[in-house]
Amino acid sequence: MREYVLWCSLFLFLPSPCSATADYARQTGMECKECHVDAVGGGDLTAAGKRFLADMKVRGLYRPLSTPQKIVRFIIGYIHLLTAIVWFGTIFYVHILLKPAYAAKGLPRGELLLGWVSIVILSITGVLLTIARIPSWNVLYTTRFGILLSVKIFLFLIMAATAFVVTFFIGPKLRRKLITRWQIDISRGKQDLTPEELQSFDGKEGRPAFVAYKGKVYDLTGSRYWKDGSHARKHIAGRDLTDALRTAPHGEDRVLAMAEVGKLLGAGQKIPRPLPERVFYILAYMNLVFVFLITFIIALWRWG
Repeated sequence: MREYVLWCSLFLFLPSPCSATADYARQTGMECKECHVDAVGGGDLTAAGKRFLADMKVRGLYRPLSTPQKIVRFIIGYIHLLTAIVWFGTIFYVHILLKPAYAAKGLPRGELLLGWVSIVILSITGVLLTIARIPSWNVLYTTRFGILLSVKIFLFLIMAATAFVVTFFIGPKLRRKLITRWQIDISRGKQDLTPEELQSFDGKEGRPAFVAYKGKVYDLTGSRYWKDGSHARKHIAGRDLTDALRTAPHGEDRVLAMAEVGKLLGAGQKIPRPLPERVFYILAYMNLVFVFLITFIIALWRWG
């Protein structure tokens, strides 16, 4: 009985060998058996299939690859897919687990470097795979696969452009503003801070790590739990943690044990974010949406 179940599972879940392209069936409206000897597609061609293939070659819509070329394409495709997983994983990690607020004052160097290396590798491998798969430009807008590929490339280019803007324009502007504000506050020996001023004490790049709790400001700079201005990869310095501490696994004694440096002025007031920071949030969530769209396109191409 056990062997019977095993063989049934193999029969149901292992795919049948097939090298047919579903796009051709959709374009012609014919079933696989019209062009292939095997009714499920793939393998030897019928007379009609041979004529269709010859016509595809004449129109430049089909370009066969040699065995070494297929091996190289497979290796490049594997690298492309693996890099995409790493890149998408980084985006999910930063924008879902860490929240954009963690990166709004400048992405960590590790994540930034990983993101740009991924973009470069994806660009190179993507171009090579497109050359190997697309025999002529008109395939990009006349076939289902080509249209989906074109949309995917367009979304990728937008994501790369937004990464360039954030890295070289928005990020440096936010960091310069933080450093200037922090230097002014320190020079005048300021103790009481507004929520906007508190944001400059984020524990990054040598700045102190301050947090507010119940209207008071505490210095967490020396705490080993707040290295680089973040705690448990969920909370960041320079913020009011009054609400966040209610769901924390520990009590308020951890914060109250730290040095009190002043009061939080205007607590409870919503401070508008500066324009560069608002733009950063828009681009961050837009890239997250694009990740879902690109994944949807790949699923639609493979299984739709």
